[in-house]
Amino acid sequence: MAESENPAEPTPRSVRVVDAPLRSPAPQTGLREVFRRRYLLRLLVRREVSARYQGSVLGMIWSYINPLSQLFIFWVVMGIIIGRGTENFGIHVFCGLIVVQFFVETFGAGTRSIMRNKALVRKMAMPREMFPVASMLVSLYHMGPQVVILMIACLVMGWTPTVIGMLGFLLAVVIIAVLGTALALMFAAANVFFRDVGSFVGILTNFVRFGVPMIYPFTMIEDRFGAAAAYYLYNPIADAVLLVQQAFWVGTTDDPVDTQAHHIPDNLFAYSFLGLGIAIVMLVIGQRVFSKLENKIPERLT
Repeated sequence: MAESENPAEPTPRSVRVVDAPLRSPAPQTGLREVFRRRYLLRLLVRREVSARYQGSVLGMIWSYINPLSQLFIFWVVMGIIIGRGTENFGIHVFCGLIVVQFFVETFGAGTRSIMRNKALVRKMAMPREMFPVASMLVSLYHMGPQVVILMIACLVMGWTPTVIGMLGFLLAVVIIAVLGTALALMFAAANVFFRDVGSFVGILTNFVRFGVPMIYPFTMIEDRFGAAAAYYLYNPIADAVLLVQQAFWVGTTDDPVDTQAHHIPDNLFAYSFLGLGIAIVMLVIGQRVFSKLENKIPERLT
């Protein structure tokens, strides 16, 4: 009689051997990964906005008081006291100011974003591009009250929105968002290695206010430089300012058709799409520069 099998004896199992090299997990970096982690991006934006109004009694109301006071100052001081020849000069300046502040805040805060969040950069596994992008979104959030104040002032002046104008305004926002993020990526990485970069950016943004048709009309550029004024429109920020002025300021004047023909370049949309292309190229360059320096960032955050 055959011996019975021992039930306590374990049955042999086949072992699968995988002959493949060990690889480290793919780094979770890049702008695409930033928007895949939208929940983290939202948390960062909320954190930045909450920190700005922490301990404030009026809170978000200050976001409306500040642009309203700026509009009042430009309207009274530059429009009435100085008496510029440009019609509704306060609206003209405020249109440019919205664009310039969006760019300056995105560029400046984005440059400081890595250093300001160095504790998170060292401890959390997340795409570090998220910090400059979050700075851009916070700047966009703060731009909202300024646009509301501008629209109310323009409606009081008899402004009627147009489809072309609103499309131009959206194009201006996209141009500044892309260009500001591109420069923020490049300078945020550089600021980790050379702390003087932040001060340099502050000086650089001072020139932005005078490099766009904000405190002067574009016609002054045409009068002074003639055909060479076309090179002025290769500046994407100048194109964005003109798009916003076309969307809002032109409609507040007594003769919008004449204002459009006299103060707004004929090929503004063509130059603006060219400016958007320049901004996209800058974004690609900024992403590559950031990626080259990214691995060395944590060891320099001391």
